[in-house]
Amino acid sequence: MAEVITHDLIILGSGLAGLRAAVEASRVSSGRLNIGLVSKVQLMRSHSVCAEGGTAAMMRPEEGDSFELHAWDTIKGSDFLADQDVVDRFVHEMPSEILQLDHWGIPWTRREDGRIAQRPFGGHSFPRAVLASDKTGFFEMQTLYDALLRYSNFTRYDEFFVTSIIVEGGEFRCITGFDIATGKYYALRGKALNVASGGAGTLYGFTTYSQTVTGDGLALAYRAGLPLEDMEFLQFHPTGLVPSGILITEACRGEGGYLVNSKGERFMDKYAPAKMELAPRDVISRSMMTEIEAGRGFKGPGGLDFLHLDLTHLGADKINERLPLIREVCMDFNSLDPISVPIPVRPVAHYSMGGIATNIDGATRVKGIWASGEAGCESLHGANRLGSNSTAECLVWGKITGKECAEHAMKTSGMPDIPQQRVEAERKRVFEDVLKRDGRENPYQLKKELRETMGKLVGVFRTGDELKIAQSKVKELKDRFERVHVKDRSPNYNTNLVHVLELENLLDLAEVLVTGALTRQESRGGHARRDFAARDDEKWLKHTLAYWTPEGPRLEYGKVNISMWKPVERKY
Repeated sequence: MAEVITHDLIILGSGLAGLRAAVEASRVSSGRLNIGLVSKVQLMRSHSVCAEGGTAAMMRPEEGDSFELHAWDTIKGSDFLADQDVVDRFVHEMPSEILQLDHWGIPWTRREDGRIAQRPFGGHSFPRAVLASDKTGFFEMQTLYDALLRYSNFTRYDEFFVTSIIVEGGEFRCITGFDIATGKYYALRGKALNVASGGAGTLYGFTTYSQTVTGDGLALAYRAGLPLEDMEFLQFHPTGLVPSGILITEACRGEGGYLVNSKGERFMDKYAPAKMELAPRDVISRSMMTEIEAGRGFKGPGGLDFLHLDLTHLGADKINERLPLIREVCMDFNSLDPISVPIPVRPVAHYSMGGIATNIDGATRVKGIWASGEAGCESLHGANRLGSNSTAECLVWGKITGKECAEHAMKTSGMPDIPQQRVEAERKRVFEDVLKRDGRENPYQLKKELRETMGKLVGVFRTGDELKIAQSKVKELKDRFERVHVKDRSPNYNTNLVHVLELENLLDLAEVLVTGALTRQESRGGHARRDFAARDDEKWLKHTLAYWTPEGPRLEYGKVNISMWKPVERKY
C-alpha cells in the first residue's frame, strides 16, 4: 500500500519556476503554508542551472527601451501566435523580478557606472538581457534557494519519481510516485499542485537539455485529462556544440560573435540583413540548415555537419569576462580555445514553446492545478521564443502561480479525499506491471530509435510525408513499449525502471508533437513545413490543444488574443 503524506501545496519541479513559486507561496502565507517540493533530481541539479546568457527585462526607459518595445519584439518573435494580453503582463512584471533578485543578493554583472548590465539578444530591439556573466541560470537558482531557506515551511522530496497526477470530479486530489533511493511508494495529497517540471527536448538525441528532462510533468498532466497546447512548436537553438549538443549561449552572438560558413562568409546577410546574427532563433536555425544542406558547412561526426561560431575577434579579455563558461566548455569538451579557434555549432533541440494549457494566471482547466515555467503554456512565446524570455517567464509565472496556489490553499478548508483504489492501481501498474515486464524489447533501443526518428523527420524543416512516417514510427514504438524488458527488478535506485517510465512519457509527448505538426499545414515560427512554406493566418492563427484518448491525441483549437497588434509579415 502507498503511504499517504499531506501538504497544503505540492510543487512538482525545483527549477527556477518551482523555486520562485515556493518562495512566493511562503511569503504570501508568512511561512505558514505546508509545502512539499518534489524533484526527481537533487534540488540544485534542476536543468535551470544550465541557463547561460541572460534574463530579459525592460530596465532602461531613459536609454530608449520601453514596455511597448519589449512586447512588440516578443509578439513579432512569436510569429503572432503569442497571446498579447499575456505578453503585456509579462513585460510589465519583469523589471521588479530583476530588482527582487538583486535585493536577494544575486551577483548581476555591472556596468562601469555600477548599474545592472544588459546585453543584446536575438530578436530584441534593445540590449535588455540582464546577465550574471554566462552563468545566469546557476546564479538565479542559488539566489532563489537562499531566499527559500529563510522559511522552514517546506519539505524537500529529492530523487522522487512521480508516476501519476490523480484528478476526480474535476479537482486535484494527489500525486503518486516513489522514492528512487528506497523504492517506497507514496501518495502526496494537497489542496493545490503547481507543475513546474520543465520541457521535453530529450525527444531528440542532439539536444541542449540535461538527460533528466523527459517531459514527465507534461505527460502526467496529459494523461490526467489536461490539454497540452502548441506542442508542435519546439525550438531549435542555432548554436549547439558539435558533437555533444551542449548549449553555446546566444550571448556569444550578443557580445559580437559571427556565424561563418565553410567559404568564410558571414552568411546571415542573405537571410536577415538588418539583424544578422541577432535575428530570432527560428530564422537563424533555418538559415544555418539551408547553408549546411547547400554544402557550405563543415563535415561533422555522425552526420552532424556544422558551421563556425567565430569569437576570435572579440579578444581574450572580453571572452574571459563575459563568456568564461563557454570558453571552459569548449576547452573541456572539444579541446579548443575559442580565443583562437572558431566553435563548431549547428541547430539543436532546445525548448518547448508549448506545454500544459493555462490561463493568464497559470491556472489549468482542473481546479487546484497550476503550471508554470516551461511546463506551462500561458501562450507567452507563441510559435517562437525570443532568447532570454524563458528564465524571465519562469520568474514571472513562478511568482504569479506561487501567489495563486497559496491563496487557493489558504482559503480551502479540509483536505481532499484520497481515491485509494486508483492510488493502489497506479502502484500495481508501476511495480507489478512495468517493473516485472519480461518482453524482448530493449528500452534503450526504443529510445534511440525515437530520438533518431525525431531528429531526422521532425527537425528544423518538416514535410507532411516525413511527419506521416514519424507518426507511424511513434505508434510502432508505443506498441513495442508494451513488450519492453526491465532487467533490474530491485527496489533501490532502480534507474532501469526510471528510464522505462521516462520513455513512456516521451512516447506520449512525441505522438502529441508529431500529430500537431502534421495537422498544422503552414509554416510559423519553429514549425517550418516545406510543403506549406507560408504562414496562413486565415486558417492557422489558432492554438492547438491536444487531449489524451486511448487511440491517441484528440485535437481542438483555441483563439489567439490579438489585443494590441495585428499580424504582419516578419522581416529582420
